[in-house]
Amino acid sequence: MPPFLRALNSRNYRIYFAGQLISLAGTWMQQIAMVWLAYRLSGSAFVLGMVGFASQIPILVFGALGGVVTDRFDKRRLLMATQALSMVQAVVLAGLAWFDAATPGHLIAMAFSLGIINALDVPTRQAIAVQLVDDKADLPNAIALNSFLMNIARFVGPTLAGFVVALVGEAVCFLLNAASYLAVLLALLAIRLPAGGARKPSAPPLQALKEGLAYTVAHTGIRSSLILVAMTSFLAAPYVVLMPLFAKEIFGGDARLFGLLVGCSGAGSLLGSVYLATRKDTAGLAALVSLAAPTVGLAVALFALSPSLWMAMPVLFGLGLFIIITVAGSNTLIQTQVDNDFRGRVMALFTMAFLGVAPLGSFAVGSLAHAFGVRPTLLACGVLTVTAGLAYRRSLRHAV
Repeated sequence: MPPFLRALNSRNYRIYFAGQLISLAGTWMQQIAMVWLAYRLSGSAFVLGMVGFASQIPILVFGALGGVVTDRFDKRRLLMATQALSMVQAVVLAGLAWFDAATPGHLIAMAFSLGIINALDVPTRQAIAVQLVDDKADLPNAIALNSFLMNIARFVGPTLAGFVVALVGEAVCFLLNAASYLAVLLALLAIRLPAGGARKPSAPPLQALKEGLAYTVAHTGIRSSLILVAMTSFLAAPYVVLMPLFAKEIFGGDARLFGLLVGCSGAGSLLGSVYLATRKDTAGLAALVSLAAPTVGLAVALFALSPSLWMAMPVLFGLGLFIIITVAGSNTLIQTQVDNDFRGRVMALFTMAFLGVAPLGSFAVGSLAHAFGVRPTLLACGVLTVTAGLAYRRSLRHAV
């Protein structure tokens, strides 16, 4: 394989990569269709915020427990269980949409159920990466390729979803997502992991949780990265929640324009993932993250002030690029520093910081946008994100 694809030399990772490529495209189609359906049914920024809140708040509440479970049980079997449950959730959602029975309340409840599943699924997917590569030196590349995978799906999925929703409706997106989980289940069945060594006796769940928290707090590098990811997730990531308002009310478009806007940021994230995959090691990565983080805030502010669609699109491209460098770069730094005995719990904390904190931001941003307007709310978020990025830079200088 070329150097930037070197993790694909490992058979298990190659199979896993192929299955996830199909599934994540379906996942993004469902996310876009759900947000658009919620907006079509309610026309409310507040409801959009609530759907985002319900889908991710379980990760904040139950994510730490999910990390404890990840460290105690077979990760491949855990993923097969979570993927099967996610498939059932997509089928139910498709039925509600197909028979025009969906209400904002239904969408919020279905988003919450998927969030509970993801509280275990996401940290398990993060933690299994180290088992899928034959050469542990390829782990940073595998992490970067995971980000590439997520973002190529983020680029393709929203664009497809916009056209599918416009042509045949949201229910078809949900059905396509349900079918896509078959690819992951087949891939997981085909993976052959070596037998692990003797496991250490498992501590009681509460004690294991406390040990993971203590380990994280004591590790300066991991702690700083988690705080940065949490601030980025709370302040910058919720711009996606307000995208339907920009697409329809500010730029006068429909679901296709909504998919195009999200696809622009996805294209930037895709480029950022490719760049991270081409890096040979983690040398200088912390400094790169410290430059990207405040730039995320600048991009959010520029998007808030964009007077036209043609200015918003390149700004969204840059926003996606710098968010992925900040978040995926932080993920790589954490995974290359963490002890294997704590990997599941620490990656659960990363998941909580990235996805679990996001609903708080979605709820706050949706509520503030409803009260004060979309542009002023996003502008304030951009300024605060710049401040958080500069604080991370300062912490690196003090660490040196």
